[in-house]
Amino acid sequence: MSTRVTLGSTGLSVSPVCYGSWQLSPRFWGKQPEDEVAGAMRRAFEVGVNFYDTADAYGEGYAEEVMGRALKGLPRKDLVIATKVFWHFHPDGRRYGDLSKEWILEECETSLKRLQMDYIDLYQCHSWDPLAQPEETAEALEKLKKQGKIRHYGVSNWSVEQVRLGRKHGTYETHQPFYSLIKRDIERDLLPYCQQENIGTLVYSPLHNGLLSGKYKGTESFDDFRKDHADFKGERFKKLCDAVTKAGEIGRVYGLTTVQLVVVCTLMHPGITSAIVGIKTPKQIEEAAAAMGKTISREDWNKVRGLLNV
Repeated sequence: MSTRVTLGSTGLSVSPVCYGSWQLSPRFWGKQPEDEVAGAMRRAFEVGVNFYDTADAYGEGYAEEVMGRALKGLPRKDLVIATKVFWHFHPDGRRYGDLSKEWILEECETSLKRLQMDYIDLYQCHSWDPLAQPEETAEALEKLKKQGKIRHYGVSNWSVEQVRLGRKHGTYETHQPFYSLIKRDIERDLLPYCQQENIGTLVYSPLHNGLLSGKYKGTESFDDFRKDHADFKGERFKKLCDAVTKAGEIGRVYGLTTVQLVVVCTLMHPGITSAIVGIKTPKQIEEAAAAMGKTISREDWNKVRGLLNV
């Protein structure tokens, strides 16, 4: 039987592991083979994952198109599809943040076409737009909900105060923030607030852009966006990789791979509903999905977090 959790006040029954598709954004990750990624999306469903997250910004629509093609033929009622809106694209490559009513209504239609779907289960504001009137943004989302084009809506990358302001005007039921065992800032304020308000939390990058996968030694170099990331360079990269190796030894006691250990520790936090894992291959989703429903002791949970507090 598949493991399911309830996503905040939405009532949506989702897998604790969510399939993430940011890797289909070439400007961050380079070009990925569509066939392999599409195969991984279908394999995810076979191993108990029903929750898929994408965004119009990932490859400027490319990720949504791939997901639409990959999931076609699977039972729509058994899938929970989340996508996002924020960037206003232009053919010449220009883009800027836009949560105006007009853009949200227009871009939702475009996302539906790319996904080849009649509705989106969860539509998220990808970031905070300082120019948008909160009541106007909420009005657009409520209109889409009444039209049946979206079932629920939420946010991503908003601060606690931004969520508070948004919720004065609309029923934002979920939040998608960055979180990893290396960078746990949101435990101080955002996660407690979401727990208090029954806001479903789907965290992204729990594997810290692959660093927590256990496959690096600290001597590697990168040709994607990580080449400029402080955690993937020099002495810090080496220290982090050594810490991940030590943490992995704790996982082995439980029969868990390093990836599975990280997913388990992430999901054990009571403020986190689902962990979005960026997946490129069928084997990767098989490994991540096998972490669902597992747990470790409180003592070992704290040991892992202590090791990764580098």
